Amino acid sequence: MLKYTVKKYCSEGSKFHQIVMVALMVLPVFSYGTAIGWLSPMGPKLMSEDTPAAEPVHQDVISWMASVPYLVGTPAVFLFGFIVDNFGRKKALMLTSLSMAACWSLKIYSTSTWALILARAIVGFGVSGSYVVTPLYIKEVSEDSIRGTLGSLVILSQNLGNLLVYIAGEYLCYNTTLWICLSVPLIHLLLFITMPETPSYLLKSGKVDEARGALAWLRCRQPGDAAVDSELQALLLEMEQDSSVKFFQVLKDLISDRNTFRAFRITLTITLARELCGCLAVLHFASLIFGQASGGWVLNANQQATLLGVVQLIGSCTASTLVERTGRKPLLGTTCLVSGVSLAALAGWFAIRAGGAALPVAALCLCIYCDAAGLQPVPFVIMTEMFSFQFRGTVTSIVIAFACALVSIELRVFQPLAASIGLHFVFGCFAMVCLVSTVYILFCVPETKMRTTEEIYAEFMGKGKEKNRDCEASVTRL
Repeated sequence: MLKYTVKKYCSEGSKFHQIVMVALMVLPVFSYGTAIGWLSPMGPKLMSEDTPAAEPVHQDVISWMASVPYLVGTPAVFLFGFIVDNFGRKKALMLTSLSMAACWSLKIYSTSTWALILARAIVGFGVSGSYVVTPLYIKEVSEDSIRGTLGSLVILSQNLGNLLVYIAGEYLCYNTTLWICLSVPLIHLLLFITMPETPSYLLKSGKVDEARGALAWLRCRQPGDAAVDSELQALLLEMEQDSSVKFFQVLKDLISDRNTFRAFRITLTITLARELCGCLAVLHFASLIFGQASGGWVLNANQQATLLGVVQLIGSCTASTLVERTGRKPLLGTTCLVSGVSLAALAGWFAIRAGGAALPVAALCLCIYCDAAGLQPVPFVIMTEMFSFQFRGTVTSIVIAFACALVSIELRVFQPLAASIGLHFVFGCFAMVCLVSTVYILFCVPETKMRTTEEIYAEFMGKGKEKNRDCEASVTRL
């Protein structure tokens, strides 16, 4: 089989296997990235007189197309949480790709309003599947030394998808772009079937021998190797300590325990900062924003959106390098602060509209760079590292549902608010969220790099932390 023949070509041992597996695993996120970016070049095209639809699509329909994936994704998160726990991580990821394939197929079939909105609604299952399953999969197949780097590949793959569809939307026709996007989930369905289930889930299902084999392949060792036995025993011990219980019982335990509840509050707060920093709105409506901000530039609005995709990709590569070198907290705090400053400058420019187009374009690029370099990937890494196996699935489901609900509201109201009040107000709100979140990160978020949950919780309970808890409450109220 493919997964075993790869071994003889492995020069970096287990790290090679983990990278190959994660590279295949993030293809659904790549496909989700194409779905996000697709609306930026295709939205203006659908609204134009030269539309591929029967008639120009109304602006409200475009707003619903942006919002509905996350509206559907909010309850779909819990569906995928059930699938992950009862049918496995591998099947859940393959179902994610199947839903993305259905989305692109429906868009190819029809350009009617019902088809466009329904296809975008199906994307909601891809959103949920990608971001419920992917962090869990990475946590359960990777070694501690490279977990942060592999975690950053999630956002890197999403950004690659954005860039691909920006370029395709500018230089290729409508249907050709759709066929290219459809090929991604189909490729994943064909290749990922060769990959094993995670050792943690196999142990949970009572398949100890299969778990040993999967772990040995991931670590590039023989099943009887002492290192494999040692890690397998550690996984078994974790499962014994965190035995599987019902969702509501886990939720009760999550809230009743002081340490886990504090970790949960921190996770929700940095998720709020990540989703309300405005970057998703910029990505969905990049061409429209550039159309207002950059009149007179040599590049047109779609080409500048493509430039934004390049900047985003560079930021993702930076995250892959820095997330292990600098630590989670410094990277998250710095990128949040710089995003806040750049968004404040952007809001000021839209308020007075003085000077050339260089400032808004530079501010947008800097904001997207910081989002890709820290604001997007780091909260996922922190979330998986602050909770044990017992809470990980439940917390992931709740956090992703919370994020989808926030984004669905943000994208639905972005265009109406921009039209009625102005882009200066919208970007000013985004800037305020980032700056307040920076203060919260500085005083309340722990460093999780190369630390166990016990060590993180010990910091919560350590001397001198009462002041931090008071600060956390104050910043949260603000």
